[in-house]
Amino acid sequence: MSQRLLVIEDEPTLARLLSYNLSQEGYDVTMEDHGTAGYERASQESFDLILLDLMLPGMNGIDILNKLRTQGVVTPVIILTAKNGEEEVVQGLKSGADDYITKPFGVSELLARVSAVMRRVTGKTEEVRNTTQTSASMISLGQLEIFPEKYEVTLGGQSINLRPKEFEVLLYLARKPGVVLTRDDLMNEVWGFDYIGGQRTVDVHVSSLRKKLELDPESVHIDSIRGVGYKLVVSKKRNAHQSV
Repeated sequence: MSQRLLVIEDEPTLARLLSYNLSQEGYDVTMEDHGTAGYERASQESFDLILLDLMLPGMNGIDILNKLRTQGVVTPVIILTAKNGEEEVVQGLKSGADDYITKPFGVSELLARVSAVMRRVTGKTEEVRNTTQTSASMISLGQLEIFPEKYEVTLGGQSINLRPKEFEVLLYLARKPGVVLTRDDLMNEVWGFDYIGGQRTVDVHVSSLRKKLELDPESVHIDSIRGVGYKLVVSKKRNAHQSV
């Protein structure tokens, strides 16, 4: 069965290019050229991947992404942005985008990014399936509790709402508390070895994650190691243990 892709793009020439080349690769492509219609389609139907332009009539891409993630839609999203749209890229990543591609782009780059995201999603699904087969998968560090099979996190008994990639970054850090992990470590683990985007992606997600952990910073926080990467620090004053 073909993998289903939803493309939300209002520029006719680019939309036709995307539709043709993705269809030639064997994907089942659905097109929408209006933000509101695209959001309704994405929220009501099941897709394997969404290609989302940020500048759309009716509802812009960031609003679409925010609403989908708030509703619990975890379909991977690649955002399409203008060459000078760095601020939009940061917003998109914070809102839960899995990757981005800058216009103008070549067909080879587009297909490579789509394929890479598809492989990462398949790998993560298998990892979660394997995790659910273990009896004690909860990780507890101080007041932080992580439930990998549910994609749920609590801190001091309060639930923390994390985007999928924020959750995966935290999970990787939590499995190696106190260990300095480089940006490349995080990039390869969370986004995959074949991810084409830059390390800025990691920094954006760690920054957002830090703010959410401020609910109880004395229990656990993320330290930056200049020029190297990050580590998860758990307070020694609290009872901290880990069970996997």
